[in-house]
Amino acid sequence: MGRTSVADYQLDFERLGSEQAYAERRGYRVARHTYSNVADAAFRFARELNARQIRKGDRVMLWGPNSAAWVAAFLGCANRGVIAVPMDHAASPEFALRVFHQVNAHLLVCSRDHVQPGLQTIFLDDLQTLLQSHAPGSLAPEKINPEDALEIVFTSGTTAEPKGVVISHGNVLANIAPLEEQIAGYSKYLRFVHPLRFLNLLPLSHVFGQFLGMYLPPLLRGSVFFQDSLKPGDVIDTIHCERVSVLVAVPRMLQSLKEKIERDLDGTGKLAAFRHDYTAAEGKHFLRRRWMFRRIHHGVDLALP
Repeated sequence: MGRTSVADYQLDFERLGSEQAYAERRGYRVARHTYSNVADAAFRFARELNARQIRKGDRVMLWGPNSAAWVAAFLGCANRGVIAVPMDHAASPEFALRVFHQVNAHLLVCSRDHVQPGLQTIFLDDLQTLLQSHAPGSLAPEKINPEDALEIVFTSGTTAEPKGVVISHGNVLANIAPLEEQIAGYSKYLRFVHPLRFLNLLPLSHVFGQFLGMYLPPLLRGSVFFQDSLKPGDVIDTIHCERVSVLVAVPRMLQSLKEKIERDLDGTGKLAAFRHDYTAAEGKHFLRRRWMFRRIHHGVDLALP
């Protein structure tokens, strides 16, 4: 589709307008955001960077839980050619500070629990209010080449000097382009499964979490649900309440869900029958297996906490 930078994805967000892009749990309520909401916040954040004289090639650290505000800040950075430095929400303050100073970041965009004295800071929680002072509407992106850096990704948990991997705009586009071409061939069928709902449990500070949380869903007109809790019961509850189509998680989470289902079945005396059916289902067509375990899929026999 002739994309030259990740900033071009803001046009997709604008095009999808009032369709739901993100939902996130905030205490006992769920906040929902449309694609146009996120696009508008991204453009306003880009204007905030201009106001702070943060230019192409400068670094901004993003440190907080998955949220629509995090996505808007990331896309705003891409619009200005500013290099994002995503930090794992669970990273220690010591590690984050070392990275901040190592990359010579100009701004920390974070949740309130990550505030660091002495650093120029914007709180993700206050982003919407802060950006109201800026004009709405599209903002033409900086001239960005595919080889220009989009982000620097660090992995936490090491006692050695932090080492980051530079991801360019071209790196991301090269991985998305084949998917976009394949999806285009099936676009006429999307109405039968619309809306696709993703429950993304991977952090946006990781590239795979970004692909399944920012780049792929708009191509499918999908919406993404974020939540902090990784408790199997909470995950299953969200899957049912939000009618989730796609679970984005690490294998360990899938194992935890399997153990949760088996515990619930054991509590009702049905585990032995389940294991018998599970063995008998091996090699059968996936639709047949889905029918055999339809009660598991629908959660009818699960006693959710």
